Amino acid sequence: MPILCIANQKGGVGKTTTAVNLAAGLARRGRKVLLCDLDIQGSATATLGLQGRGDQPSIANCLMEERPLSEVVLQTGKPGLYLAPAGEALAAVDLHLASAMAREHVLLRCLRDVRTQFDDIIIDTAPYLGLLTTNALVACDHVLVPVCCEYLPILGLKLFSETLARIRDRIGAPCPVLGYLLTLYDPRERITREVEQILRRTFGELVFPHPVRVNTRHKASPSHRKTIFEFEGRAGRGRQDYERVVDEVLARLQASASIQPRALAAAPPA
Repeated sequence: MPILCIANQKGGVGKTTTAVNLAAGLARRGRKVLLCDLDIQGSATATLGLQGRGDQPSIANCLMEERPLSEVVLQTGKPGLYLAPAGEALAAVDLHLASAMAREHVLLRCLRDVRTQFDDIIIDTAPYLGLLTTNALVACDHVLVPVCCEYLPILGLKLFSETLARIRDRIGAPCPVLGYLLTLYDPRERITREVEQILRRTFGELVFPHPVRVNTRHKASPSHRKTIFEFEGRAGRGRQDYERVVDEVLARLQASASIQPRALAAAPPA
């Protein structure tokens, strides 16, 4: 049951779109999938139509009180897809984690009871490199990095790569990159072609072969509380693109030598 973190410190690169549709796509393949919303904006939770009252237990409560994540998992109404929702308190979690024991491993400890209950766990992260995102990177078995085809996100990859290196060196979490996914891809634009060339030259086969093309349906589907698989027909390019993403993720997970989850006993005690 691999844990896959969708992360990039740059906002607007398609993290939530990728997290939601990858989770939904895996569930459509008959897998039992948990989507964890660690973005303080709660976009994944809103997309799935499960934002609730301010007093509704959320993943924030689990992190601040070190409670099992199973206590807040919700059914989404989509077969096989479950959600650990974001909540209003998530914005304060970074401050709380600063004084927690073994603060980078809190999420890993909260995940102990659900790892055996799901085939896949997908974590959507916030567009900044705080303790919430660090917890996600430490807890995961693989990192998927969406990169939109613009110049500034390419510059941000250097900082993100340095962060991963620090986590490996100082915390000992491997957080291996499963791949880089090109998003907002428009081959008609010169910058798109340039960004793709830079990425493929720099990261080689780590770059997914099929990008996610520009598609207004990705912007529209959350307002209808639907994933791209529900919002588009079979011929829709957004749906086709994320079918390919699911295919590639499954193939890479199967091929990865680190597909087996790390021993939970290795996590520092609370």
